[in-house]
Amino acid sequence: MGLVVQKFGGTSVGSAERILHVAERVMEEKNRGNDVVVVVSAMGKTTDSLVTLANEINPKPSKREMDVLLSTGEQITISLLSMALQAKGVDAISYTGWQAGIETEDVHGNARILNMQTEKVQKQIQDGKVVIVAGFQGVTEAGDITTLGRGGSDTTAVAIAAALKADKCDIYTDVTGVFTTDPRFVKNARKLLAISYDEMLELANLGAGVLHPRAVEYAKNYQVPLVVRSSMEQEEGTIIEEEVSMEQNLVVRGVAFEDNITSVTVFGLKNPLTSLSTIFTTLASHHINVDIIIQSLTNDQLTNLSFSIKDSDLEETLKVLEENKSVLGYDKVTSEQGLAKVSIVGSGMISNPGVAADMFKVLSAEEIVIKMVSTSEIKVSTVIEKENMVKAVETLHDAFELSKIPVNA
Repeated sequence: MGLVVQKFGGTSVGSAERILHVAERVMEEKNRGNDVVVVVSAMGKTTDSLVTLANEINPKPSKREMDVLLSTGEQITISLLSMALQAKGVDAISYTGWQAGIETEDVHGNARILNMQTEKVQKQIQDGKVVIVAGFQGVTEAGDITTLGRGGSDTTAVAIAAALKADKCDIYTDVTGVFTTDPRFVKNARKLLAISYDEMLELANLGAGVLHPRAVEYAKNYQVPLVVRSSMEQEEGTIIEEEVSMEQNLVVRGVAFEDNITSVTVFGLKNPLTSLSTIFTTLASHHINVDIIIQSLTNDQLTNLSFSIKDSDLEETLKVLEENKSVLGYDKVTSEQGLAKVSIVGSGMISNPGVAADMFKVLSAEEIVIKMVSTSEIKVSTVIEKENMVKAVETLHDAFELSKIPVNA
């Protein structure tokens, strides 16, 4: 007998019929002789509906009250799933995040888990019950409800699996596993049998939406075996673990992409030694995430600095830079929107030099202009015009032979 944590996303629990189907999947695992803890998201578009409702009441609601409101979505799901299991003769009990002992930092809207008090959950497991926990939420030391931000239910599931030393954590979603790229955009995308934590973390950070980066990071830190699989189809998923064999000897194992990227350029920094640290410290204090960074020196010994951000952060970024112009000491700021980031990822790059050059050659042949570049041991990212994003992804996917992985491999 082992312990399995199962996580079901909003699509998987989007209706009464689907909740009943999830109950069947939970029963299957229980009937194999395993103890089961289930983490669920809010039903379908419940969270979006709650956000819309809040904005109708108050266009600028406080983050604390938004967390109180949004946490109710998962509470609906846990109670309904518990009822569904009980109706099938399975002893089940539902817990909110705070009832389950999930303690977070005092940050509303995007809190991090600090500690797990698992005694209550463990007691119910020992009594033979299926424990259903609301994802996406926790509680501060002072007793305030918090939410964990986008992908928070994934993080909840992995954190619980780590705390309980579960044998594995199954992430059930609306796809059958982790693909070489998004199959909604590239018809020749292929499912991977396995992928390493590091590769998955890069893909998740670079736009692959199948798993949240924080969940993957948690899994890597605590060595939690993850499996991404379909909630609707009986099919083997993708295993995410520390080391995997080279599938089809692929140097590149995935192509990730995201749009809504903006490039910001700060001209004429007079003291780059202090200005660079001040700029990024200031932006970080306003929770603005800066990605690719390029620095250049002018003939006048001044520094120009370019960096990429999300489109949604542009207004706040320009405001912060303007408010601190006298301290930073720059001449002007410009921005360019309508951009996208396309990246290739693969641990095989470590031992295969020239992959970045191959990528640039492929994009050049398609007359796709590269505006910014960032590299690491296992990834190369480029910022290009948004209108060329899908063409770039398709071309790179073919060029690195990802389409040649057998469909049923």
